[in-house]
Amino acid sequence: MDLLPAALLGAILGLDVVGFPQAMISRPLVAATVAGAFAGDPERGLIIGVVLEMIALGTLPFGASRYPEWGSASVVGGVLYAQGASAPVGQLALAVLAALLTAWASGESMVLVRQWNARLAHGAQTALAAGDAAAIRRLQLLGLTADAARGAIVTFLALLLLTPAVAAIVPRWSGSPMTERTVLIGLTAALGAATIWMLVRGTSAARGLAVFGIALGVTWFL
Repeated sequence: MDLLPAALLGAILGLDVVGFPQAMISRPLVAATVAGAFAGDPERGLIIGVVLEMIALGTLPFGASRYPEWGSASVVGGVLYAQGASAPVGQLALAVLAALLTAWASGESMVLVRQWNARLAHGAQTALAAGDAAAIRRLQLLGLTADAARGAIVTFLALLLLTPAVAAIVPRWSGSPMTERTVLIGLTAALGAATIWMLVRGTSAARGLAVFGIALGVTWFL
């Protein structure tokens, strides 16, 4: 797959995490599915998207906290799992690992962009204090552009480095693709369930909504 379209997708989804438009398209379930479609197999993109979404449920991206950046990472995972004519054993596990590594690196890159934004704001302190609208717009556009460039660069470099690594390791992996899927999805589902319980256990209304959502989902699939 051409790296440039994937990098552009990583830029858009990486920007959505915090910058703009925060439309939830950067959630792994969506991002990995779209990335899989870019690579020619949206179904495999959806599969790894479910796995990554269960892991990402514990990430609460607000305030000054540090957290993994799942938008660009999901593009990497979706592309790595969906590319090629088949999905041999080991492909899913390695794609998940690649996405986790990318999420960590991309989270660190967000810190660098924030520090750069802070330096720009400090340099424009006088104009900002005076209410200069042009200075405010300039800082906003620079910040958004930097965040989009960050997502594109992280996605490009991750795919450039990790695609040959996955291709080299997969032929040496043994086992059953079905067992691999079952173990990974089972482990991440348990992790996701634990995270949901941690988030909803504080209030009875939240617990009730969680139970209702689970029941609705089960009914839908049945």
